Amino acid sequence: QVQLVESGGGLVQAGGSLRLSCVVSGSTLDYYAIGWFRQAPGKEREGVSCINISAGVTYYQDSVKGRFTISRDNAKNTVYLQMNSLKPEDTAVYYCATRGFGCSGRHYQYSYWGQGTQVTVSS
Repeated sequence: QVQLVESGGGLVQAGGSLRLSCVVSGSTLDYYAIGWFRQAPGKEREGVSCINISAGVTYYQDSVKGRFTISRDNAKNTVYLQMNSLKPEDTAVYYCATRGFGCSGRHYQYSYWGQGTQVTVSS
């Protein structure tokens, strides 16, 4: 009953910036947190960042701390991931996902997923 749509991916040079958006439709009673995950070729899906929708508490993977910022606009049912100082290692398909509990970095604990958006960072 929950749908998520990501946008904002693209091709950017190292050091550049992108802002990803995740628009969520469905009852707010069905999700408490939205997480961003990414999956690069040859790697497992990993948690990047997460936000508690109600309280705004945020979490970040160590490798993106200080470079990425997660935020939400509850009126628009949208979560953003601002990505600055991008590195080639950030290249991956980025997904947003939601669950009916607080933030978790484990992908299998999320109930609904978007289609993904490709982020490619060239060196």
